[in-house]
Amino acid sequence: MLQLLNIHKTFNPGTVNEKKALNGVSLDLAAGDFATIVGSNGAGKSTLFTAITGGFIPDEGSVILDGEDLTFLPEYRRSKTIGHLFQDPLRGTAPHMTIEENLALAYLRAGTHQNAFFSRISRADKERFREHLALLDMGLEDRMKQPVGLLSGGQRQALTLLMATLVTPKLLLLDEHTAALDPATAEKVLELTKSIVAEKKITCLMVTHNMHQALTLGNRTLMMDSGRIVFDVKGDERRGMTVDDLLEKFRQNAGQALDNDRILLSKAEG
Repeated sequence: MLQLLNIHKTFNPGTVNEKKALNGVSLDLAAGDFATIVGSNGAGKSTLFTAITGGFIPDEGSVILDGEDLTFLPEYRRSKTIGHLFQDPLRGTAPHMTIEENLALAYLRAGTHQNAFFSRISRADKERFREHLALLDMGLEDRMKQPVGLLSGGQRQALTLLMATLVTPKLLLLDEHTAALDPATAEKVLELTKSIVAEKKITCLMVTHNMHQALTLGNRTLMMDSGRIVFDVKGDERRGMTVDDLLEKFRQNAGQALDNDRILLSKAEG
């Protein structure tokens, strides 16, 4: 479903602020794969997502989704088939628009026909929105005419998740989308995520700082360091791994121990 071929990206080249963010990243993600990504700050995880969504054109390499070369396709065109959730619950929704209006925008943006964005929402569409909101079990189906800015962070993130998957995307990118939420809300949004991804069989990449999530969610784990993928595990090998095994693999392949406090703390919490 997703192919990344030797992606390179350097920011501010030739200056004192030069930063090699991606250093030859290659990845083949099969349809239906749910891969978690773990790595220290600055490892290139979010930059990798930006390369996929079209926030910049890579210096080298290609981005191919479902057989289509997206490398030079603008970001707004890619958003029709790629869903993207951020760590900040305030991103991804328009706070002064109602819940219904936000859902309508997401639904029309991802429409398949050429003039979908200029179409109108029908009564049947609104009823569908209500049904999907009810599945979140947050009472939002009775608040469709209220501005999104009145919602809590967890409610907004759950709504953003619904918006990103209302029309099933070819690829869903989750960039620590529960990290800014309180533990109880984060667990609820994570359960919603697993349920939606499994039900719709969505191909998914999820960045996490939680080592236990990295090994238990989905069917594949990637580790990044210095702009490259240093470890990729799935199948029986992954099922038999512990967090300590994962940390050791990182040390062996990256040439140094993983020193991110949040990641190491998640090991103790588990």
